[in-house]
Amino acid sequence: MPVTDLPMPATGRFIASVHYFPLRVYFEDTDLSGLVYHANYLRYMERARSDMLRAAGIDQRAQVEGGRGVYAIADLTIAYKRPARLDDDLIVRSHVTAVGATTCSIHQSVMRGDDMLTDGEVTAAWLTPGGRPQRQPRPWITIFTSLAQGEDFHP
Repeated sequence: MPVTDLPMPATGRFIASVHYFPLRVYFEDTDLSGLVYHANYLRYMERARSDMLRAAGIDQRAQVEGGRGVYAIADLTIAYKRPARLDDDLIVRSHVTAVGATTCSIHQSVMRGDDMLTDGEVTAAWLTPGGRPQRQPRPWITIFTSLAQGEDFHP
């Protein structure tokens, strides 16, 4: 079978200015109680943010490999509403809420159908390779501002 015929990893997509990222709960995600371990929701949110940036045309890897910078989480709040369980199909909704010269804030919710399981707000800061805040690339600020203003996004 040619490699091009193989399935690709899960990827999300934008609907208007909101990014939707699908995932499934696997056994490794759960704890002894059979529920998703609390820290795994942060992993789900991280995967969704990375996918959102990729879908928006932001190439973080090229920036890191080029020695230009990296995002780091500067602030995070999360509220756990309901638990997820083995084999649940989930969607992480991500929406840019604020953009600064060096930061971007993203509201994220982990959903099971219409049920909100977690609700969070993440602020990422753009840093130099040495860890000091620096201005985000101008094209990225333009993308984030458009998303924060609720404009339809078409990659």
